[in-house]
Amino acid sequence: MTSRATPVAQRLVRWGRLTFLGVLGVQLALAIGMSLVDSYRRRGKKPGRFPVTAPRTVSIGDGTVTTYTFGRDLYADMLAAIEGAQMRILFETYIWKADEIGERFKRALADAAARGVEVHCIYDGFANLVVSPRFLRFPPTMKVLRYPVYAAGWRPFDLRRYGRDHRKILVVDDEVGFVGGYNIGSAYETEWRDTHLRITGPAVWDLTRAFVDFWNLNRRRFVGADRRPLLLETSSTWEPRVRFHRNVPRLWMFPIRSMYLEAINRASHKLWMTHAYFIPDQDFVDAMKAAARRGVDVRLLVPLKSNHIVADWISRGYFSQLLDAGVRIFRYKDAMVHAKTSTIDGTWVTVGTANIDRLSLTGNYEINVELIAPDVAAALEEIFATDQANSLELTSGEWEARDLHRKFTEFVLGPLRPLL
Repeated sequence: MTSRATPVAQRLVRWGRLTFLGVLGVQLALAIGMSLVDSYRRRGKKPGRFPVTAPRTVSIGDGTVTTYTFGRDLYADMLAAIEGAQMRILFETYIWKADEIGERFKRALADAAARGVEVHCIYDGFANLVVSPRFLRFPPTMKVLRYPVYAAGWRPFDLRRYGRDHRKILVVDDEVGFVGGYNIGSAYETEWRDTHLRITGPAVWDLTRAFVDFWNLNRRRFVGADRRPLLLETSSTWEPRVRFHRNVPRLWMFPIRSMYLEAINRASHKLWMTHAYFIPDQDFVDAMKAAARRGVDVRLLVPLKSNHIVADWISRGYFSQLLDAGVRIFRYKDAMVHAKTSTIDGTWVTVGTANIDRLSLTGNYEINVELIAPDVAAALEEIFATDQANSLELTSGEWEARDLHRKFTEFVLGPLRPLL
């Protein structure tokens, strides 16, 4: 009996493998095909005009927080800070385009280094693969760390070494810091709706520490001979209402997801979230559903069409659950909304670089600032209201009436969620 069963078992295993590979092949082919078609359709098309909220500055203790929703306003203040630097600049970005805006930042940083300012820069190698190598050559007066495309080295099975550096940080003279969703490039200056913060006061020290810790953890990849660690003095004062949470895959630290879940579970009357890419795990969805069912006004704002069409389709797999629970879903039109923000109960706020997906919450290097500050929450709620006015609300009836081919595409792509 054993000898007869063995060939049958082998055939079953072989057919199982072929079926698995066939299904995976269909999923990947569909995803690639959709991306190519979407890219072709977007060629030469410019996004429409969209409403923005002017920068607003509020005080927190001995410091301030300024909100930005338009790249031109943000870049002007970032460049002014760089041009006024006297001692040190810490600059980190995920994408650094070789266009007019990218050149302006590169020139401003190089000029600062030339006048004696200590300039440290970090950018992600994978995110900038299509950027001209000529642009990514920097003067020797700048200290530049290129986070490598492949960071695992001789440890290919060490999952801690595969996260991308998705953070966006600028700290000048340890006195002013910027953090949020904006990358560096001309398209982001006027065509994308994103959110960024400018922070002054004692909280800047923690942002400085975030940069320094990453640099020291990866300084052996520094492009240059001087690989000494950055030194950081201990802060003498703290701002307890402002905290920075950092995902550090190398150390297996992912506090941003925990921060979100704890805050959502404590929400009592209002939870407004804006996310460019929304591909949560089931626990995250359940937390939002539970909040809505206990009477919390839960609203989710996402792009009507993002720059990653596959992510759009995969995220829609959760819409039925959310709508049935009473969550209101708004889809931002006319432009790409790239913000990663949330407010709860008019008091709690987070703004940062982490999307609600596996890559951000349990994969990449990310940073989010958490603020317990009613004035900042009011500013973010005003921004949300402006964005909501430029959005289309998705109703349960509209969602359930979608075409059969849309339901089929969502079903086929659903298993890819854990990869994104």
